Amino acid sequence: ISLHPGDIVNYPRLVEILDEVKPDEIYHLAAQSFVHESFEDAFTTFRINIDGTLNVLSAMKAKVPDAKFYFAGSSEMFGKVEETPQNENTKFHPRSPYGVSKVTGYELTRNFREAYGMFCSSGILFNHESPRRGFEFVTRKITSGIGKIKAGKTNCLILGNIDAKRDWGFAGDYVEAMWLMLQQNRPDDYVVSTNEAHSIREFMDIAFQIAGMDYKIVDLHNLSIEEANDKIKKLESCKGVYVVQHPLFYRPSEVDLLIGESSKARNSLPWKPQISFQKLVEMMICNDIKYDNL
Repeated sequence: ISLHPGDIVNYPRLVEILDEVKPDEIYHLAAQSFVHESFEDAFTTFRINIDGTLNVLSAMKAKVPDAKFYFAGSSEMFGKVEETPQNENTKFHPRSPYGVSKVTGYELTRNFREAYGMFCSSGILFNHESPRRGFEFVTRKITSGIGKIKAGKTNCLILGNIDAKRDWGFAGDYVEAMWLMLQQNRPDDYVVSTNEAHSIREFMDIAFQIAGMDYKIVDLHNLSIEEANDKIKKLESCKGVYVVQHPLFYRPSEVDLLIGESSKARNSLPWKPQISFQKLVEMMICNDIKYDNL
């Protein structure tokens, strides 16, 4: 692997890199991908996710127009869904600046494909997790939090809406789908999903069960942030394990349910997920229990 320092918002540098490397395939995964952060800083999210995508596509057109391009779309593009499950024909109704930025990147990718005849495909990937997931994302927040509780470092796991449902798969399976998209004869767009929905509460229940721990839920989301923080300080001095629903981690506009329908990818690529939801949770919680007990 050769690393080439650069920044996707720096178009001249991207041109230099592509001219030097002359890649056959480009997987555009770079993004500000944390939904909560996109509400806090929409300007940076748009600059990275929209301008960055345009820069990569434009540099590719200038230097390696015959290369194959993959754009990482997201189930957050569907947002306030108009039908369940969601497939390639479902209308987009994003509910966050992140979702808006991904819809724009998706349309840019399609435009370069149609306008310039370039091989540009998009994967509309539903949530994909692994033990390497960032700590700010809810699945890793749960497993790393339980790891810390198991190690005696805290007794509180602080979350937001635990009843939201998502279609969660294993990142390794989804990377295979990305690669398969660029091995096709023609570019196209594909939903990649397990076709199953599970709530955050369900993910948490399995993780606590594997860890051999009981817990109590304390719902503070109707309090102010200051009031909730005061309550947490009191809980930290109590015996027991607490899952706290904190107002800070509720979205201004919530997305309650996302579930994919990936028959196109399964039949055309062909592809199917290998790791079950139960196995995914087990993989993540066992890793974090081990990590926090080193």
